[in-house]
Amino acid sequence: MTSTIIELKNVSYGNKKINILNDINLQIKENERIALIGKNGSGKSTLISILNGSLRPNKGQLKFYNQDYIDLHINQKRNIGTIWQDLRLIEELSVEQNVNCGLLGRENFLFALRNLLNLSNFKKAHKYLELCQLSESIYSKNLKQISGGQKQKVAIARGIAQEPKILFADEPFNNLDPKSINQILNLLIIKKNSSKIKLPSTVLISLHRIDLLNGFDRVIGIKNGKIFFDLEKSKLSKSKLIKIFC
Repeated sequence: MTSTIIELKNVSYGNKKINILNDINLQIKENERIALIGKNGSGKSTLISILNGSLRPNKGQLKFYNQDYIDLHINQKRNIGTIWQDLRLIEELSVEQNVNCGLLGRENFLFALRNLLNLSNFKKAHKYLELCQLSESIYSKNLKQISGGQKQKVAIARGIAQEPKILFADEPFNNLDPKSINQILNLLIIKKNSSKIKLPSTVLISLHRIDLLNGFDRVIGIKNGKIFFDLEKSKLSKSKLIKIFC
């Protein structure tokens, strides 16, 4: 029986001006490949921030393996990875240093210091960069010297480098060309990986493009801060897709 990794119970979030999420109930199970779809402003990014524990809900509970998130040990929290929509890369560091930042949660202080001083061994980082089909010529470059699409792939490589059990990705295909989108989808959803690198077993990816839903086994539609539908991909109708973007 597949176990539940993350559960939201009656979760709401907002501020004095607006309610962003309203009474969300959601379970994420091991090995699921979930697409989260909805218009801009529907609450997708906020929901991901609640699910990964970076935002505390105003109301309701977040549980990880049936344990309240605030009670988790740091080693348990390391099993949750995120690729942020705004990337959150460090512009002053090189490409390989940024990818090594994904390893910091599983390494010691000395590793962090060596990475900051550019003294680290980047062999492992290079494997993740190669996996995301980034050219060796940019590995030592400063982030300011590479393109938007390359930065997007660096953020994806960093997220995979963390080796999380569950990976959240907020619009990870921005700035990518069609060939790169297909390659990253194969990596995260179909898990094509000739390098035998450990990939997250469970993924939730937010999208606004319905043409990218192939390969997912579950689709959650969010509208006006509420879950509009939560269905197996095979049971998703065109009419529901139309309504989610109306």
